[in-house]
Amino acid sequence: MPNYKLILQYDGSRYRGWQRLSDTEMTIQGKTEAVLSRLFETLVEVQGSGRTDAGVHALGQVASFHSPRDLPPGELLAALRQYLPEDIGAVSVEYAPPRFHARLSALEKTYRYRVWTTEAPCVFDRRFVYLLPGRYSIPAMEAAARLLEGTHDFRAFSAVKTKKSTLRTLSRIEIRQAGDELQFDFTADGFLHHMVRILTGTLLEVGRGERSPAEAAALLDAGDRAAAGFTVPAKGLCLMEVRYDQTL
Repeated sequence: MPNYKLILQYDGSRYRGWQRLSDTEMTIQGKTEAVLSRLFETLVEVQGSGRTDAGVHALGQVASFHSPRDLPPGELLAALRQYLPEDIGAVSVEYAPPRFHARLSALEKTYRYRVWTTEAPCVFDRRFVYLLPGRYSIPAMEAAARLLEGTHDFRAFSAVKTKKSTLRTLSRIEIRQAGDELQFDFTADGFLHHMVRILTGTLLEVGRGERSPAEAAALLDAGDRAAAGFTVPAKGLCLMEVRYDQTL
């Protein structure tokens, strides 16, 4: 029973997220499984590296699946490109080691959040950026980012109360001005529900002078979601890359 590694990109605008749901066909996992199940003529279950929410996009979502029979990766790739909807694209398909699992084997993920900061039109990227015109201090946001990096309890930056560990290692936050937009890149060993979107909202408040970098960092100890920044919309978020041990 061969194991495959699949890399997908998708425009999540019209989907209810990655995870398969019983009440709709409009999920990325559901659409992908439907095509693969038709190709193999039996039910194929796909595991994603993470459950992107409704409206979230991906440039490098990784999935894995075991198949009942062997089909060459090239044939699978061609078929996925033919039968998947035009807003879901198969980037690559390759054989994976038997124990490779897209989620459990992942070491780090990088998400990017994009904010359009001017009144200028943004016609062609409007589905992929959050329109929030204003003036933002990049040095202030970078100062806050340095304090938020590292291994911390990110309970204050999670949308869901849980008894499970909320300890994560946020290894890098990069903030850059790219023309009329701000880009925030977050790399971590894992992310809590809405964690990137809440971190981005908090950093934007720092950039507007509504809170200091030290106040943003103090949220880590407080652990209070209500005290953290607002949750930016899903449409500005994109899963960029998932990294694995190169020996896998």
